[in-house]
Amino acid sequence: MALKATLIRWHRRAGLAAAAFWLVQALTGALIVFHWEARDAFIPGAHRPTDLAAIERTVERLAPEGSGARLDSIWTGAGAADRYDVSIAGDTPEGDRSVRIDGAGRILVDGDFRGPAAWTTPLVLIHHNLLAGDAGSWIVGISGVLLVTNILSGLYIAWPRRGQWARALRPQGTGPAAARCYGWHRALGLIVGIPALASVTAGVLLTFAGGVESVVQPAPIAAPADAPAGTANVGLAAAAGAALAAYPGSTLAAVYPPDGERPAWQIRVTQQGEARRAYGATHVFVSAVDGSIVARFDALDAPPGRAFVDGLFPFHTGEMGGLAGRIAVAAIGVWLITMIVLGVLLWSARRRPKAR
Repeated sequence: MALKATLIRWHRRAGLAAAAFWLVQALTGALIVFHWEARDAFIPGAHRPTDLAAIERTVERLAPEGSGARLDSIWTGAGAADRYDVSIAGDTPEGDRSVRIDGAGRILVDGDFRGPAAWTTPLVLIHHNLLAGDAGSWIVGISGVLLVTNILSGLYIAWPRRGQWARALRPQGTGPAAARCYGWHRALGLIVGIPALASVTAGVLLTFAGGVESVVQPAPIAAPADAPAGTANVGLAAAAGAALAAYPGSTLAAVYPPDGERPAWQIRVTQQGEARRAYGATHVFVSAVDGSIVARFDALDAPPGRAFVDGLFPFHTGEMGGLAGRIAVAAIGVWLITMIVLGVLLWSARRRPKAR
């Protein structure tokens, strides 16, 4: 009984202290589950199949030789098919540029925070780090740890005795406000608490990804040290084409340009059957010197450590479970908002008699 009383005090005090942070995380999390599709829904333009040569020409126009600008990365837009985000690094921070293009390389939106769906980008950043960089990430991570412990303590407190489950899962609709709030808070916690705990834990681990990798030590993904040395002669289209050909039926997920004395393109593709819906975790390194594939990492055949680390993101976003999984994650966000509101109402209702 002493343990339960201690946990009740902890559950209440931690919940009230971190409620605002959790509310922000729950609200933004629920809103961004389908943010990829939401953004593309507001960007007009007919579907254009991916034309790697056309995309390469667009990159060359955005970062012409001798301009000081260079390709930083290309990522799938993850919403409508065959749309990509191209990031250009300038010779100064003011020269950086990000554009959304279609499969034919035509610019649809120029800039991350432009267009009718620009609201999606800050929501994602708020969810990740409260728009506060590394400090915000720490705040999100610590509040996430508090949320994990709060869900665990809540489950322990609310867990019914044998034969009491039906009563616990059927909250009363009449009676004092405190009793009604408690009944709903307990019932919803018992119904959704365990899947919510799993999703939140995955989110916390993503926030502390560096620490997780240092513990799990997944198989490294990098170009081999003996990759061909020389001048980069192989272009984006040829390199991405080689990567896609290595995994028939795959789609382009990301491109990183070559650099160094042994330049190699790093191409990410998404295979059918991967846990990630868009940001595939299959990597192919293509030499920029001679076009040969110098290394490949198949996400469908990843060692356990690598599969665990790469699986945290699609588990947290629900992608691992397809459309049903993503809807479930959005529902968990709504559940957390509801639990916070019920918890505050319960605390307020129990304080009211004392105030008199």
